[in-house]
Amino acid sequence: MALKRLPAGAWLLGVPGLLCLVAGALLLAGFGSSLHPLLQESGAGLVMIVSGVALVGSAAFPLVLAELAAKDKPQG
Repeated sequence: MALKRLPAGAWLLGVPGLLCLVAGALLLAGFGSSLHPLLQESGAGLVMIVSGVALVGSAAFPLVLAELAAKDKPQG
């Protein structure tokens, strides 16, 4: 990839997505049961993992758009 810097949109979606994935894995491993009764359900971890995947997938759009914009600039 020819991008020198990641777009801000990729950071704003990718970092929370990775945090959701980590939190979901921790919840599925059973580390949330002492925090709140709702977090001991297996569905809570699955919700966090699905949200993390959606956020990381959405972070790809600013990357693709920035790459297309960089290719569209005239070589001067």
